Order: sequence, then C-alpha cells, then structure tokens
Amino acid sequence: MITLNELLNEVTTISITGSITAGVEGLAFDSRKVDKYHVFFAIRGAHTDGHRYMDTAIERGAVAIVCEQLPEKIKPGLTYILVENAAKALGQMASAFYGHPSSKLILVGVTGTNGKTTIASLLHRMVMNLGHAAGLLSTIQYLINDEGYPASHTTPDPLQMNRLMAQMVEAGCTYCFMEVSSHAIDQYRIAGLDFDGAIFTNITHDHLDYHLTFDAYLKAKKQFFDGLKTTAFALTNLDDKNGMVMLQNTRAQKLTYSMRTLADFRNKLLESHFDGTLMSINNKEVWTHFVGKFNGYNLLAVYGAAMALGFDSDKVLVEMSKLKPVAGRFEVIASTLGQYAIVDYAHTPDALENVLSTIDDMRSKNEQLICVVGAGGDRDKTKRPEMAAIACRYSTKVILTSDNPRTEDPLAILKDMEAGVDPLHRKSTITIADRREAIKTAVLLAQPGDLILIAGKGHEDYQEINGVKHHFDDREEIKKAFEIL
Repeated sequence: MITLNELLNEVTTISITGSITAGVEGLAFDSRKVDKYHVFFAIRGAHTDGHRYMDTAIERGAVAIVCEQLPEKIKPGLTYILVENAAKALGQMASAFYGHPSSKLILVGVTGTNGKTTIASLLHRMVMNLGHAAGLLSTIQYLINDEGYPASHTTPDPLQMNRLMAQMVEAGCTYCFMEVSSHAIDQYRIAGLDFDGAIFTNITHDHLDYHLTFDAYLKAKKQFFDGLKTTAFALTNLDDKNGMVMLQNTRAQKLTYSMRTLADFRNKLLESHFDGTLMSINNKEVWTHFVGKFNGYNLLAVYGAAMALGFDSDKVLVEMSKLKPVAGRFEVIASTLGQYAIVDYAHTPDALENVLSTIDDMRSKNEQLICVVGAGGDRDKTKRPEMAAIACRYSTKVILTSDNPRTEDPLAILKDMEAGVDPLHRKSTITIADRREAIKTAVLLAQPGDLILIAGKGHEDYQEINGVKHHFDDREEIKKAFEIL
C-alpha cells in the first residue's frame, strides 16, 4: 500500500493538517466513489464545488482531503492538505498512485481543433504495424495494443488515464499516443504526465462556449507546449497562423511541418482521387488511402512525429501507404446506383470547409453535392450560422438537421443555423429536424454520380436528445437509405 507521504512528492502544498503516514487504497474526486482509505479531492468545477461534499467523503471512509479551502471545523484523525489547485494535485497524485506509468512509456500528445483523432490513431496503428506494442487514448476509443475500451472523453480524467497507462505498461507497451483537448489542459487533467512529444494541428473557431474567448482557447493549447521537457519534441503546423505561437516558450526540440513553405517536413499532393492520394513527402512519393488536403496535413504530422521518434523514413512511408482512414473521417459509402455518401465528423466551421472544399475540388461539377449538416446543442452558438453559410457556399443542395441537440430545442438550433443562409441559397436549402429523415431525403434527391456529405457525427453511434443518448449511426442510416432505392 502506498502512503500519503509518497503521493505528495511532486505536489506543492500550502499547509498540511494531520498525519501523512496513512496508507492509501484509492483516490476520488466524486464523493459517491469514495471508499475506506481513499483520498478525496475537492475540485471546483463549472457546475459544482467539491468542497460541498467533503463531509460525505469523510462519512464514506476518506483518510485525507485535498482542498483549496479548509472547512470551518477540522475533524480529528483526518488529514487536510491545502493546495492552490486541487485538480492539478489530482493529476500529480494519480500519476504517483499508479507508479508514474507515463514515464515508463514514450508518450506523445496531439492537440488542435481538427485532426487529433486521425493523427493519434494513425500513429498508434503505424507503430503497431512496425512491431511495437502501443496504447491509444482517443475520442473514438481507448486501446491497449489491439484491445479496445469505449471512450468517455477525448482526454480521460486523471484517474482513468493513469490507470489505463498503467495497464499499457503491464501489457508491455512502449508507446502511447493520445489526444489532448483544450478542456483537459485547462482543467489540469494532464498534470503529472511525462510527455515525450507534442503535435499541434491547427486552431480555429471551437469551444468558445467553454473558453469564452479565442485568446483563452489559444493559451490553453500553448500551455501544453510550455510545459514540455527539454528532451521532448514539439511539432507544429507552420501553415496555421498560430502554429509558431506554440513554440514560443517551449523547451522542447522545435520541429515544423508545412504544405506551403519551407519546413522540416513537407508534403505536396500530386494526384487526388476518391479512393486515395499520391503524395510527395520530403521528396519521396507515397500512395495513400486518404483524400484531401486536410489529410495531407494529418499524414505529414504522422510522418514528422515518426521521424522525431527515430523511425526509419522508408519503413514509415511503406506503412503509411497501408493505413486506412479512421472510422467516420471522410468515410466513403457507395450505393448500387452510383451515388456516393461521405460520412465525416466535421463539426466546426473549419473542418466542414475542409471537407466540402476537398469534395468540390475533386468533382466535375456535373454532379450534385448535397450536404446534410447540423450543430450540437449546449455548445458554442456563434458557429451555427457560419457552418450553414459554408455548407451553402459549396453545395448544390443543403439539408439542415439535428446533430446532438442535448438539452436544447432542436428547432431553436436550426433557427440559429438558418440565419447563416443568404437569400441566394434559400431555395436550395431545406430544414428537416429529424436526422434520419434528412438522410433519407438526401438520398431521394441524389441521382447516380451525385455526392452526399453527412457531416457532424462521423463515428458516433448515438444521438443525444434531452440528455438521453439514443442509438443512431450516420453510416448505418445511409446504408439503409441506399438499400431502399
């Protein structure tokens, strides 16, 4: 059993009341999950304050409380650890509790608005294919080698994250690739982790419902790079106007990638088709199963990270030619009559424009491009009209529909989107709140050779309505709709 004293090695404390020699059998930041010999962390969140539940945690058997404000009455026989930031202390102590698993792995984090899932997932698959055991923490799933676990968050909480990494170490993993969300950085979920590399993809309009300003969103991303050690690498997208901001104060080895200018790693798209793209990466040609400039950036980041990790260039390019797109990322589904549906997770203005511009560049313009798109509820409202405007700009027809309304009225969300439809596109835009019906309608409107983009949910197999998740998979729905033609 680990002692409280051992857990506090990396934690900066303001004061400690009580003994730190007690044995600890578990950590919890939810008072309902506290058991005997647990440490409870009183964390202040957006919706609740853990300090309100300290008594509950004590009643359930907590031996110590980590808090930012001491209670009026100190209970005898209990240890109170006063810290400036309880969330940060949780990350540091969770790492210690599970034996600092991240320091026993080569840990690479990927951050940015778009591309995180694809880059982390492809790095995991490629390293596995090159003969190395590896773990993955992504939006889609958590993997320990090939064994999968459902993902609850883009970046798990510190307890789950360190527990999974400890399992990776036990399973013989050498590498771990993970998505690092801005929420996780801001909430100190990655505190205590030992990163060996960081990748920045891009930063665009997203999560302003949480960060409130773009500057705060940018600073959250930069904080990740500022905290890297000198032996780590920091790889950034030079073509993003904020790419170099990430490297301003980092102590890590600075590396860049670009499709437009001189950089450490460069990519040029030579031929593009709906089944793949011929690329030239650092002057070496490689055929890939990926489509679009945005995937050119994703694969370039994968290549750059692989080089930073010391892999052989030719072997990496061979494996990259075998990699397949991540589920729900520009996933092409064809009907027997020759219509093509593309299912993509694009749920930000930038991601939607990337996908639509890619399709637009590749089509002959003789076929229709029908876009089915919505926007999530309880999230940044300002991007809704912008996404509708982008859909109208590239598409022959647009169907506005529900995404995950969560606790919002779907019709209110759609009204926000409709505000972005200019008079020129009103006749070619329809609103169908029922997503299933919207997909069916797109199929009925499509002629042989036409293209349908179903955007926003990608890999997700649910739709969240009034806080309840119902089974819903865009890929299943489009296949069903194609079958009844």
